[in-house]
Amino acid sequence: MKTLLQQLKERRLEVGFKQNDMLLRVGMSRQQYQHLESKGNPRLDTLELLAKGLNSELMLIPKEKLTAVLAILEQSPHHKPTDNHVNIKKTLSHQTSEESNAGNTLADNPWQFLFGDNE
Repeated sequence: MKTLLQQLKERRLEVGFKQNDMLLRVGMSRQQYQHLESKGNPRLDTLELLAKGLNSELMLIPKEKLTAVLAILEQSPHHKPTDNHVNIKKTLSHQTSEESNAGNTLADNPWQFLFGDNE
């Protein structure tokens, strides 16, 4: 699995930004961004800022869900950013009223019912 710093660089290239562009996107000079991308140890607030500047989201993925998440991400390399949101909404809409009434809200467990488990 790629390091977070490798993923940042890959995402930056994917959206077509140069390191210099990060100054305008997140207020970080090219030199600061270059250092961070190559061998940095960013703080959480810096990672959140970078994610926002790269039109991305930071997530903690439970290890037991990692394989399923990676499979979803690899399904369609040329998908629109909203495609996954639509699929997630469709999956979550299959939640029964009994499950809803049991107090299992999306806020309590954002992974519930997404991969077919009923935890």
